[in-house]
Amino acid sequence: MNQPLRLALVSAILAGFSMSSHAADGPTVTISGFGTAALTATDTDDVEFSRPNQQAGVRKSPRPGVDSNLGIQGTAKMNNWLSFTVQGLARKNATDSWGAELSWAFAKFKINDEMAIRVGRIGMPIYMISDFRQVGYANTMIRPPTEVYRQVNGDSFDGVDLVYQHSFGDTTLTAQAGIGNMKAKVVDGAKVTYKPATAIHIVAENGPFTLRFGRADAKVTVEDNKALDGLLATLRRVGLTQVAQDLSITDVDGSFTSVGFTMDYKNILVQSEYAMRRTDSRIIVDTNSYYAMFGYRFGKVTPYYFYGDTKQDSPRTYAGLPTSGPLAPLAAGVNGVVKAAQQSTNAVGVRWDFHKSAALKVQVDHIKPRDGAGTFLRAKPGFKDTVNVYAAGIDFVF
Repeated sequence: MNQPLRLALVSAILAGFSMSSHAADGPTVTISGFGTAALTATDTDDVEFSRPNQQAGVRKSPRPGVDSNLGIQGTAKMNNWLSFTVQGLARKNATDSWGAELSWAFAKFKINDEMAIRVGRIGMPIYMISDFRQVGYANTMIRPPTEVYRQVNGDSFDGVDLVYQHSFGDTTLTAQAGIGNMKAKVVDGAKVTYKPATAIHIVAENGPFTLRFGRADAKVTVEDNKALDGLLATLRRVGLTQVAQDLSITDVDGSFTSVGFTMDYKNILVQSEYAMRRTDSRIIVDTNSYYAMFGYRFGKVTPYYFYGDTKQDSPRTYAGLPTSGPLAPLAAGVNGVVKAAQQSTNAVGVRWDFHKSAALKVQVDHIKPRDGAGTFLRAKPGFKDTVNVYAAGIDFVF
């Protein structure tokens, strides 16, 4: 099954064509879902591999929690212009235990055939595959590339957006503009908030080609980060107040800009995305990240390869701090937090669409950190080796 047909199937199912009920003069209620059942492991016990924002990852012993999830979506269509959508998602995220979260909960007001307004909790269009990021079946790879998809925490925002779609000949243009507040729990009990957050998302589709542009801006605040709060308090206590101010993350300006491209032509698959994160914080540092994926379809079997990379675009040291004496350990701590997790990934995988709504995937990632431990968790001191990550799972929709 090629990618446009696969996305069309997912859209149809998640729009609610799997189960529906209709009462006379009442709403049409539809229920659908998606999920991934996977096992993930690495070739080392020196670090833990995780998805973005997970509290714990996996070492040599395989674990199901890294790449597995389950989502349920319900839609109630009241009439031709009003509907309500709710989506719940179960996964391991900011805690090392399974938990449920309310991903979507919005009302949609259809203005005409080309324009609609949504109000409530809405998926934040940060990335190229934002709406289907957690729907593994909709994607060729077993997970979105970490190098790009770790740059912004948060999947949805509470607010309002306007969606416009129009066809210009053979090209369909979809534009989305939204504003609201976004909050995400991160590891160790910390929270990051974006108030307000604005987003623009533009997609042009023509036959096998899709071109996408996105831009998000926000005032960013990090709360209840014990390690950061302790570091800032120590800096102020020893008189390094300017350093503490530069490291503080309270209402700092931040932006995320990305462009993406996909091609599904005959048996050839291409998917690529380039992103830039910029902030006024020395801790949420400026980064440039990208990936490129290539695949070839042999009937129902699709082998693929992708390369991803993250680079820091701001200084990786804080100039002027003492390198010797009693404050040297504190300076080392500061220089540690102003470094982004730089790494690159070479990955190979294969997808087998053995059922009309289920696919088996196997993927091996070869991850190489640079100047640190990359995105790995709980790295042993001095760790800088490459790591192989193995994953196998079944993606499904129903």
